[in-house]
Amino acid sequence: MTQLDERLRRFAPPRIGPFRPGVFRGRLHQERAAAWLGVALGVSFTVCFLTGLLSHLIQHPPQWFAWPSRPAWVYRVTQGAHVATGIASIPLLLAKLWVVYPRFWTWPPFRSAGHLVERITLFFLVGGSLFMLFTGLGSIARFRPWSFSFPAAHYSASWITIGALVAHVGAKLHVAARALAREDRAARTAGARGDPVGTGTLSRRGFLGAVAAAVGAVTIATVGQTVRPLAAASVLAPRDPRLGPQGVPVNRTARSAGVTQTARAPDFRLTFGGNVPTPLELTLDELRALPQREAVLAIACVDGWSATATWRGVPVRDLLSMAGAPEGSAATVASLQAPGTAYASSELEPSHAWDPDTLLALELNGEVLHIDHGFPVRLIGPNRPGVMQTKWVHAVSVT
Repeated sequence: MTQLDERLRRFAPPRIGPFRPGVFRGRLHQERAAAWLGVALGVSFTVCFLTGLLSHLIQHPPQWFAWPSRPAWVYRVTQGAHVATGIASIPLLLAKLWVVYPRFWTWPPFRSAGHLVERITLFFLVGGSLFMLFTGLGSIARFRPWSFSFPAAHYSASWITIGALVAHVGAKLHVAARALAREDRAARTAGARGDPVGTGTLSRRGFLGAVAAAVGAVTIATVGQTVRPLAAASVLAPRDPRLGPQGVPVNRTARSAGVTQTARAPDFRLTFGGNVPTPLELTLDELRALPQREAVLAIACVDGWSATATWRGVPVRDLLSMAGAPEGSAATVASLQAPGTAYASSELEPSHAWDPDTLLALELNGEVLHIDHGFPVRLIGPNRPGVMQTKWVHAVSVT
């Protein structure tokens, strides 16, 4: 026994509230239920973290990262999985915290220096998880009662949470493995019969089944905003991809972006310049007179919803060729929004810029673009986040 252990033993445990000996007797608070929930949370958190990291890299690519334009559906799937696993993690996290919360009241608070470190990392794991899941839910529901930048805070908190999770798994892996492997025939028999266990009225198997049902229910009730066959059942989905101007939802209107007057200006010109020998300046009528291409592409929003629509416009690669841009050039697409505004511009990497379905769209579903969808010109391309499908385009600069 270390000197620290001896010192801690000198403090008598409190005899009130949750510190009373034997106050937590239910089998639902024991290691086996915690281990199964931990496995489920580990899987959901890992998928959520990796898909969220991918979205961040696409929007803020380092030099070593390149995101292809094909297959066109990949981002729609990964971001849909990110939001779906995030929502599914909420009942899992609440159940896990309920199972293990008696351990927060153990006495002494820590038994050794290593145990103290473990409990500190647990603070970051629990705090980070609650922050990530509930602010994420608020963001997709368009309820954001905070003043900080959600993308930056969400990204930073994700690394803190996943780091704490890795540390926690390392500390508890042997405990979870032992709990899952242990033969407990009496408990299994009682669970199979549905007998009450301990001081509660619900068996461990019944409790885990209820948690699984809750996860399935919230998933089915929300995932229809991406998986269209489940749309009718998704009564809790924050967005219905069928509702909006021209049958496609809008996150930011022209009014909120402050571009209503400039987008409708009769002297509109699209400038196409930068590193090209023949800069272009085209009116809206001149753009409409150019050869048009039609493409069926999805708007895949970072909030988890996606909607497929038919777009018609001028391929960016045609304008690159007209301006004499070198093969494999990239480009920056700028909006009429004030410079410095979030998502007022986006980058077109070569694979996207030269993809035949990357368009400067003029029409949506057979109609002239609605102003809230980016009239007079918007960018649309395959396999891109919706925030990078820049609306109200007025300039393209080749790099």
